[in-house]
Amino acid sequence: MTDLALLSVPALKKKSDRLIFGNLLGSSQALAISECAKQQASPLILIVDDTPTALKLRQELEFFVEDNLELITFPDWETLPYDNFSPHQDIISNRIETLYKLPNLKNAILIVPISTLLLRIAPPSYLKQHTLIIKNKQKIELQALRADLQEAGYYAVEQVMEHGEFCARGSLLDIYPMGSDTPYRIDFFDDEVDSIRPFDSESQRSLKAISEIKLLPAHEFATDKDAIKRFKVQFTHKFTSPLSTGNDSVFEQISQHNLPAGIEYYLPLFFADTASLFDYFPSNARLAIAGDINQACSDFWKTISTRYQEKSVDLFRPLLPPEELYLRHEQCFELINQWPRYDFRTQPFEHPKNTKQNCAIQAVPDIQIEHNKNAPLQKLQHFITNFTGKVLFSVESAGRKESLLELLATLKLPLSEFSTLTSFTKSKKQLGITISQVENSFILTDTDFAFVTENELLGHKVTQRRRRKENNDENYSADHIVRNLAEIKIDQPVVHIDYGVGKYLGLETIETAGHLTEFVKLEYLRGDKLYVPVSSLQLISRYSGHDVENAPINKLGTETWQKAKKQAAEKVRDVAAELLEVYAQRAAKVGHQYKLNKTHYALFSNDFPFEETHDQALTIKAVISDMCSSQPMDRLVCGDVGFGKTEVAMRAAFIATDNLRQVALLVPTTLLAQQHYENFKDRFADWPVRIEVLSRFKTAKQQKLILEEVNQGKIDILIGTHKLLSSNVQFADLGLLIIDEEHRFGVRQKEKIKALRAQIDILTLTATPIPRTLNMSMNGMRDLSIIATPPAKRLAVKTFVVQKKDQIISDAITREIMRGGQVYFLHNNVATIEKAAHDIQQLIPQAKVAVAHGQMNEHQLEKIMADFYHQRQNVLVCSTIIETGIDIPSANTIIINRADHLGLAQLHQLRGRVGRSHHQAYAYLLTPKPKLMTKDAQKRLQAIEALDTLGAGFTLATHDLEIRGAGELLGDEQSGQIASIGYNLYMEMLNQAIEALKNGQEPTLEHLMASQAEVELRIPALIPTDYMPDVNQRLSLYKRIAGSKNKLALREIQVELIDRFGLLPASTKNLIQVATIKQQCTPLGIKRLEAHANGGNILFTENTPVDPMFLVSLLQTQANTFKLDGPTKLKFICDLSDSRQRINWIMQLLHSFESHLIKKAKG
Repeated sequence: MTDLALLSVPALKKKSDRLIFGNLLGSSQALAISECAKQQASPLILIVDDTPTALKLRQELEFFVEDNLELITFPDWETLPYDNFSPHQDIISNRIETLYKLPNLKNAILIVPISTLLLRIAPPSYLKQHTLIIKNKQKIELQALRADLQEAGYYAVEQVMEHGEFCARGSLLDIYPMGSDTPYRIDFFDDEVDSIRPFDSESQRSLKAISEIKLLPAHEFATDKDAIKRFKVQFTHKFTSPLSTGNDSVFEQISQHNLPAGIEYYLPLFFADTASLFDYFPSNARLAIAGDINQACSDFWKTISTRYQEKSVDLFRPLLPPEELYLRHEQCFELINQWPRYDFRTQPFEHPKNTKQNCAIQAVPDIQIEHNKNAPLQKLQHFITNFTGKVLFSVESAGRKESLLELLATLKLPLSEFSTLTSFTKSKKQLGITISQVENSFILTDTDFAFVTENELLGHKVTQRRRRKENNDENYSADHIVRNLAEIKIDQPVVHIDYGVGKYLGLETIETAGHLTEFVKLEYLRGDKLYVPVSSLQLISRYSGHDVENAPINKLGTETWQKAKKQAAEKVRDVAAELLEVYAQRAAKVGHQYKLNKTHYALFSNDFPFEETHDQALTIKAVISDMCSSQPMDRLVCGDVGFGKTEVAMRAAFIATDNLRQVALLVPTTLLAQQHYENFKDRFADWPVRIEVLSRFKTAKQQKLILEEVNQGKIDILIGTHKLLSSNVQFADLGLLIIDEEHRFGVRQKEKIKALRAQIDILTLTATPIPRTLNMSMNGMRDLSIIATPPAKRLAVKTFVVQKKDQIISDAITREIMRGGQVYFLHNNVATIEKAAHDIQQLIPQAKVAVAHGQMNEHQLEKIMADFYHQRQNVLVCSTIIETGIDIPSANTIIINRADHLGLAQLHQLRGRVGRSHHQAYAYLLTPKPKLMTKDAQKRLQAIEALDTLGAGFTLATHDLEIRGAGELLGDEQSGQIASIGYNLYMEMLNQAIEALKNGQEPTLEHLMASQAEVELRIPALIPTDYMPDVNQRLSLYKRIAGSKNKLALREIQVELIDRFGLLPASTKNLIQVATIKQQCTPLGIKRLEAHANGGNILFTENTPVDPMFLVSLLQTQANTFKLDGPTKLKFICDLSDSRQRINWIMQLLHSFESHLIKKAKG
């Protein structure tokens, strides 16, 4: 018990014991609950009226319980009753893990909303019977384990990425157990577990070994044969309509072991008897009630009944009666009354009794700071002067703390900083300040203690809530995203460097010279087929052009392709020359060369409350390198919303201010400027850096003062909209300009930015770069960094392109509101936006609807957004003003009306407004009938629906480039060339032309088309299907092996293959060796190398660097082995019947060529 002595809690022993605490004003309810839990030597089950209350109390309890108790929230399914959605696997994982440990809970508080408590669930015996413990050195048959996992509901996949998945390959088994933070790789030696190692689901690389793992079942219901049989018997007993068991019915799908979405609402049919959460409570548990759970229970039952009536019309999906899925109202309260319980109420009792106690708590008087008065702090000063006890101020973040300390500096209060409540109550200090998520103030009158939150002082401001620190050790680079661009699908047009545009028809294994080899099968005009060995896959790329569906398929055996390549090569040379001029201009510019103070930088970096992701770290490193060089920085950082671009900007800003230079941060909207201001204040709280924001929310007098102080060098970082580019904004020493979402600015602003580029460092941040911007970066005019790694626990947004219907809108909004979230409804027509809001209010009466658009009064818009941030409304009907809006983690559903009218970059940016927390987020793109949409609009919607993976911004920009066409990219002159040979090949030729010109060479078609040597050793060189069954994985690995640039890259691939799939088969070793030989051949000027059992030949290019005199010496010293066949072909005759010997002999020969070249170069 702390020194506060808020309440003394007697132990409740009998089932009928009940104690009610009243008058818990402000956030004292959370303090009272934490005191109750600390004083009891038993777990406390906290039942609340709804999910928002559960989330709020959880945040506040985290501060009050400190480290004394474990806090657990039993999550809701986050679906509507009788929904056609299934909960996300991470939610099921969390629920099953909580149910598993609940019976043995010790010092803990379990928080559960009443609606979640009502649900009937599996009996405790289910988890006991279906949980497996796997230990190191345990005897277990791999085949039997695979069967057990499938019976437990785990899905067999090609690559483990999510909870409830496993993959068996040879002696390896990868599995992502339910309730686990990480997947595991189990290595078997015969029938013994040889090792168990966690691994990274993105990179698929394993980590240190552990001794045992627990495998919980993958679902909340059994999926073994007995359970399916029980389901079928009970289903047919309850539902007698022929349609209920016909084709396409739920019954038919489950009978075939296919689990349809929404199967959870048939859970009782898989068991003889169901249970409830009460059956899992520890025997010594005590209940605690917060809120009116009686009314909440009644309201939820009305929702259940309404949904049952609405959804009962589908005869293919008959529904179980509500009482079979949920505890009835009276049943639930009968069970609640069987446990000792405490009630925590905000209202006081008029006539307190023994079992009803009013806590000695008062509300804090009005002490709000009045900025428009001559003495803004008068009320606060009066309160502190007259209050005799201790006062603890609470703010949400370090930045808010600094702001408050600045405000209170004029009162000269002796404020000390404290990290916990206990440390303050035990100190002798009268005044303190702390950081917490506690929302409301209160005074404990018995102990003369006041807890004062910033809301009380500042009113409700839009502030940025920091997320808690989460580890993220992902070693996942942006190369994964780029590599995915090259993945080829059946019937997609592809480009072969030598033969032109054809259609990809898949992989085919063919026997040649007695050995199996895998080929890529391509189809050309008139059905002609071309078979390309997988070792030459670097010759193939995905065709990217304006109209992929009507790609110009070439005919084999004609000159058409060669002519197209020649024309493109001629144009490419001119473009390359222009680009080199741009390079030269950039290189000639001399900018400020910053010095990196490693001590200061390390201290600043350590304050970042997350682990840097791999590509975030690479981006930061690149930015530091740019700033510390003598050339001005011009870098584009592309990364999805919420992937950590702001931290990159903050690191750059820190280096600039540490070098005593000023920073300007340019953003497209006032609201975003305000949020960046809050974030920067928070991040730079411990440093002597002055930050200001120039926006319309500042008075004319304040703006004038800011402009004067910027000119005098008194302000280090200035944040603002396009006003920053005005002529009256004069910096004393501007060193760095950071631009957030450059494509949102107009032509005039861009021209001003362009003029600045020659003088200062520029860092541009974007979620989805427009194609021209992306292309400039890919061409090297600007440096490009891609942040493709999502933050830990972030889920991809589920995206649905659907025709507009009231039922879809109603379900989507209700589903989000019930789980305590918020909804954006985007209606981009100001003339009809009020009617759209009215329609939603009529459709969902319980929704709290607000409207926001760009034509509103500025202060009105600010207030609406602030209210939405603080969850006073839960549906915001808005225009695209939210595209670059403030970060609202609780908004996890967005509905976009007439999505066909919006561009791809816009749709992606808008979708990024949701999914900022660990909840599953949804995006509904509402459209009219297909015949009312343009073809381009349909393509855009297909692209965004398909790319719902995290980190897809870069990929979407490239799709946008294909949809818009090349004319916009490089101008109309080049567009014809790109259409004929494809964007990827065009860019490859362009980059090669640039390299040639850099090296003083004139790029010719032959130079541009120079590719790796052809190597044919007549040995099996492939990845067997039994080693890697998935075609796409094999294709991806073939592409990586064929395209690898050096031996180190090949070694990395080899290590990865062994780690993921087990020891390499001989044919896969051969494949990697052939790739190594190719890498040796290319710099030696070898065009083709063939070898067989009796010898082989080497065909050199005309300009090979291999010394002819060295070849002559070979002919003289080993005349029986080597012979010349024409001026460029060397033949060799020897016994190479053993394939291993053949590879080694070839490698040694090539090594002798290399050694002679090195020797010759040294002179």
